Amino acid sequence: WLGLKKIYSITKQGNYLLRMELQDWRGNRRHIEYSFSLGGPSSNFSLQLCRMSGSIPNALPEHAELRFSTADRAGGAAGLSSCPESHLGGWWHSECEETNLNGKYVMPRSRGRLDKGKGLYWKPKKGRYYLLKSTKIMIHPTDLKSFD
Repeated sequence: WLGLKKIYSITKQGNYLLRMELQDWRGNRRHIEYSFSLGGPSSNFSLQLCRMSGSIPNALPEHAELRFSTADRAGGAAGLSSCPESHLGGWWHSECEETNLNGKYVMPRSRGRLDKGKGLYWKPKKGRYYLLKSTKIMIHPTDLKSFD
């Protein structure tokens, strides 16, 4: 994890895309890309997203200010202060059930049963629950020509 301060320092220099690559325990790989803006420390690294493309349904609210929160530092929406504590990891929570890509690494229980709400997961509002084996969160500039 690069860290929010470093990511903020990078992204305030221009326009970037956010890409999340997700792999479930059955070996399926999916991704989603957003245009995004990331606020600084004074806004609890607020994140605003707009879905651009992807092979998985969106599970994060778009055009809403999501604040990063951890068990020791609540920054989420009202009533969500227990999300990082109960879901084991800091994240941009809007609801406790939608996603957590910074949770505890949890393998599926025997016979393929899922431990919902624990571990790394992606849950679109209307769609299947993905318990994840691996995740990658990457950023890249929207204008790659400036890096020639």
